[in-house]
Amino acid sequence: MLYVPNEERDPRINLAIETFLMREMPLEEPILLFYINDPSIIIGRNQNTIEEINKEYVEEKGIHVVRRLSGGGAVYHDKGNLNFSFIMPDDGESFRDFAKVTQPIIDALHAMGVEGAQLKGRNDLVIDDRKFSGNAMYATNGRMFAHGTIMFDSDINEVVNALKVRKDKIESKGIKSIRSRVTNIKPFLADEYQGMTTIDFRQDILLRIFGVENLDEVKTYTLTEDDWAKINQISDNYYRNWNWNYGRSPEFDLVRRERFTIGSVEAKMNVSGGTLNDIRIFGDFFGLGEIKDVEEQLKGIKYDKPSITEAVETIDLKKYFGNIEVADLVNLLY
Repeated sequence: MLYVPNEERDPRINLAIETFLMREMPLEEPILLFYINDPSIIIGRNQNTIEEINKEYVEEKGIHVVRRLSGGGAVYHDKGNLNFSFIMPDDGESFRDFAKVTQPIIDALHAMGVEGAQLKGRNDLVIDDRKFSGNAMYATNGRMFAHGTIMFDSDINEVVNALKVRKDKIESKGIKSIRSRVTNIKPFLADEYQGMTTIDFRQDILLRIFGVENLDEVKTYTLTEDDWAKINQISDNYYRNWNWNYGRSPEFDLVRRERFTIGSVEAKMNVSGGTLNDIRIFGDFFGLGEIKDVEEQLKGIKYDKPSITEAVETIDLKKYFGNIEVADLVNLLY
């Protein structure tokens, strides 16, 4: 494994570093990247940004809002939150296998006294059913990354203030509020680790993942000037780009939303003259490929159940959404 040291705090740069490593770096071995962001909300690829954030609060506090490449839900980052990313070849078996990619983090936490840390559900790391880490993946062109958060000493009040959390999501988790749903790692660490900062925590996790005692034993790659030029270009094209982070959504006259085992799926549709003229699909599901491909296959069809069923049957639903049935998506759309 190769480690890329990184002291950036701007999420628009950190996500660009991750994208650069996946696109550009040779992958003879997995790459590990850590990053710690200034206060920010990181939006899932297929989410409707405006509906996930408390816009007035975010603007008042100067919180960055950045859309990532991977699916899943919106998360809040601050300097008490450690983010990790494993960049690797896509072997065709690892996508959506969160147990495989989170085990090194769980093992490290167990060694630091957090014995209750475990994977629960599709992509959450929890202690006593309280979430401290959300995880997501992205794959393209034979490469992928699996990344996640670790709430070490994050400001939970800001998590609550900055994000909108839908009632159906809370109910699906069997909880009363987002505050009761999340926790930091720090209170659960063994006594000898209680004085740690987020930087100290990052170093300890790093050494445990590599199985060494000193930083100079960690195999590293230092980003070059040429690398930084490419990273900044990626940031300009995506993570500093308003259209990427927010996007322009036309008015729709029909909105349907449902929560499945794969996550939430929302369809906003414009229907006139019995034709599905336009559709946008949002959600916190994990999919491969571009959801716009699905949207394009549905545009222009007759808006009735047989036509929708026929169109949906031509779509590789597992690729774009995960394990969802044709009937489920048809019933959502119609």
